[in-house]
Parts: sequence; structure tokens; C-alpha cells
Amino acid sequence: MSAGDTAPIYWDGRDLTPFGQAQLRTPVHDLAGGVGGLLTGVLGGRNSALLAIDGEVPRLKRMPRPAKEVHDAVFTSREPERLIMLARTYPGWAGLCYLMSGLLVYQHGGYLRASELLQRGLTTRNDDDANRYSSTYLRRVVTRIEVAERVEVPVLFSEESVFLALAHALRETGRTEAALDALTGLPPSLPMALAKCTLALSLGRSRTVIDWTEGLLNADDLSAALLLVRARALRREGRFDAAQQAIGEVLRRRKTHLALRNDALTDRALLLLESSRRSLNPRDWGRRREDPVPQREIAAPIPIRKDEEMRRIWERDWKSLSED
Repeated sequence: MSAGDTAPIYWDGRDLTPFGQAQLRTPVHDLAGGVGGLLTGVLGGRNSALLAIDGEVPRLKRMPRPAKEVHDAVFTSREPERLIMLARTYPGWAGLCYLMSGLLVYQHGGYLRASELLQRGLTTRNDDDANRYSSTYLRRVVTRIEVAERVEVPVLFSEESVFLALAHALRETGRTEAALDALTGLPPSLPMALAKCTLALSLGRSRTVIDWTEGLLNADDLSAALLLVRARALRREGRFDAAQQAIGEVLRRRKTHLALRNDALTDRALLLLESSRRSLNPRDWGRRREDPVPQREIAAPIPIRKDEEMRRIWERDWKSLSED
């Protein structure tokens, strides 16, 4: 779905998705994550410098020779150079090697290089053996992707993990428009919708965000975060009552993450200030005028065709000659 589409983009009808449970990054969460990573290392768990996986490293069965080297590099490399070297050695596996090296660099926080490697991997064709290996052995690779500020989602290796990581890497390097374009064509899902609406709002496309999030309810923390983006878009458009309703939906569910509830309370205070409402009493909200009807984007003027322009000049000259 492109940036110009107006239908909701969060409804995912699949029974199974590659997404895990979203996590909100807070100072306390970061500290706990660091301690947890240290304990895992002491207890013999997987090194945090390696690509994360869900479960054990899959055992490689009989496959062509490049598969063994790529398999070993994917699951034991701490730096991307080994995978990049294999991409040059085995051209039929180059696309896959660039993608895995890009995800590894992304995991380490090297967003500029990650975006370059991921884009190269997406534009490089793999042979059948590489595709068969990818679908069989890489399904357990997990990438924690930031889909919005402080909101991370673990994603199993898939088209969505690659494009969401690419979009975040592009956003971090200041290429917001390219980041939004990277998400075009992904199936509807809450993580994709949150990433896409966050980018669109930063580009000033508040009306598009409103259309994309129409009818959204607070079912989990991802939807609550998306409702906050919707409320901010509504506030930009001057639709204060609708923005208040979106914030109220965030606060309705008691198990909504505390950080999101605090953000919602802050946004409510900003909304009250901006709308010049001096009281928190809900009765005061009803006395205000109704929200203005949202105006549609003005379409770009249709350029004048050359033949029509010449006809107008001819008619003007003919009229001036007749008057003479």
C-alpha cells in the first residue's frame, strides 16, 4: 500500500505473523536488558554480537558446498566482512549474504552501512539453492526492530524484517521519504502501520495518518502507540474532540504500558492548552463548538495543454483584429 492510499493499514488477517510481542524501551528496561544479556553470556547462551535466533542453531543437512560456508558465517560471524566476502565468492548467494550482513550491522546500530547492505541485498538476485536454504534454515533468525520511538518489535527473518529494518535505518540517517517508500507493498500489520504512520506524520501528512488509522481500538501496546500518533495528527488538523477521543481510547485499557499512558496524559494536557480549554471537567468539552469538517487535500492544478493555449491566443488575436 503506497503513501497515497487512504484505507486503514493496520488490519492483519493472517493466522500467523513473523512478529513477537512489542517492547517499550525505557531506562529501567535498558538496564534490565543489559543485566539479562550479561547473565545469558555467563550461563553459556548466545553472544549478543551474533545474529539472534529463536531456539537452537539449526543443523545443516546435505546441501551444495556454498551452503556450509554461508551457514557457518550466518550463525557465527560477529562482523559483516565474512558474509560480504562470501557474497563476492559465490554470486548466486550474494543477495542473501548482503541481507544477513545488513541485519547483523543493523543489530549493532550501524544504520548507514546497514541501509546500504540491505538495499544491495534486495537488488541482487539469488539462485535456487540460496532461496531454498533461506526458507529452510533462516526462519529462526530474529531481529529487534524499532518501529517507532522507544517501541521495538522482534521479527522473524522475512520480507517484513528486512524492509522494516531498512526503513528504520533510513529514518535514522535522515532519509524519511525513502524510509516511507521502503514500507510500500508490505501486508497490513500493526508494526508496519506504526512505522508508516510515524514516518508520514514526521513528513506533515497528518490527514493521511488519520485515514490510515480510522476505526482503530486499543487492544495492545502497539495499537495504543498508534492511537497516540493518530491523536497528534488530529490535533494538527484542529480536530480537538476527535483527538481527545483517541487519547481516551489509549487510557481506557488498564494494562496499557505506563510509558504510553504517561504520553497520553501529556498529549491531553497539550491538547487542552492548544484548544484554550481551561478545565479538565468533561462537561466543558461539550460546550465547545464541534470539530471542523476535515478538508480534503487540494489537487494539483491540471497543466494547460499546448493546443488549448494556442487556441486561446488565436481567439484573443482574432477578437482584437475584429475590433480594429
